[in-house]
Amino acid sequence: MAIKITPTKANLIKTKGRLNFSEKGYDLLDKKRTILIQEIMQLVKKAELIEKEIGQLFGEAYEALQQACISMGLNHLEEFALSVNPELPFDIRARGVMGVDIPEVIYANEEEKVLPYGFYENNPALDIALKKFSDVKYLCYQLAQVETTAFKLSLEIKKTQKSANALDKIQIPRLKEEIKYIQDTIEEKEREEFFRLKRVKNKR
Repeated sequence: MAIKITPTKANLIKTKGRLNFSEKGYDLLDKKRTILIQEIMQLVKKAELIEKEIGQLFGEAYEALQQACISMGLNHLEEFALSVNPELPFDIRARGVMGVDIPEVIYANEEEKVLPYGFYENNPALDIALKKFSDVKYLCYQLAQVETTAFKLSLEIKKTQKSANALDKIQIPRLKEEIKYIQDTIEEKEREEFFRLKRVKNKR
């Protein structure tokens, strides 16, 4: 690769400054990449725990629902289901983490103090099923937030890796090559000047 730079001391100082800046930038990107990888590993573990809890709650909820269906009858159960309150709205806002917009689900997770139906012909299994399915809903919010965060961080890792590789494999070696070229050229000129002055002195 041809080096297109004037071999002067001013350019040598400037190129050394750019090299120092690039090396510091690479170190920062490398640290950022390490932190993001550690964060994703924690998120993966968290997602696995939430998925396991969701599976367990779903099993318990369906078992309670089956018991309620057996004891109350399908028709009565459908009537009770129609009286369940509609879903509360939720919001999604973004917060910045290391330059990445991370989604955060904002919702009201308050326990229902009043049941959406009366006690007449009610069954405790129905209360249990309602509570379990409600817990599953909020866990699904958390799981969606964790998985989306992990996905966005993985994209940031790829971007960081690309930038770090560009510095490590292209920018830094090129600057080092330019510094060597400038230093060698300046030294060669200084040697030539030294011998020229020596010849002039000997002629005298």
